Amino acid sequence: MGVRKNFIFDEETARHLEEIARFQRKTQTQILQESIQKIYAEIERRKKLSALEEAAGSLTGKIGSPDAEKVRSEEASRKYG
Repeated sequence: MGVRKNFIFDEETARHLEEIARFQRKTQTQILQESIQKIYAEIERRKKLSALEEAAGSLTGKIGSPDAEKVRSEEASRKYG
């Protein structure tokens, strides 16, 4: 069962969404769902990487500030994708 959401797009974004859907032969809903899933998968990956770095740091006795953790997480993300 789906949940209905209503969005308001500027005209250019609405045209882009329509064109993407036509080009990929998908519905606009499918385009948005896939985009959201892709972005959310990246968020989950970053959370897991951060948790892993935090756990690894606790095993070595390394204690870092949240800002330092963020920098390390971003560096690792850039380095390892």
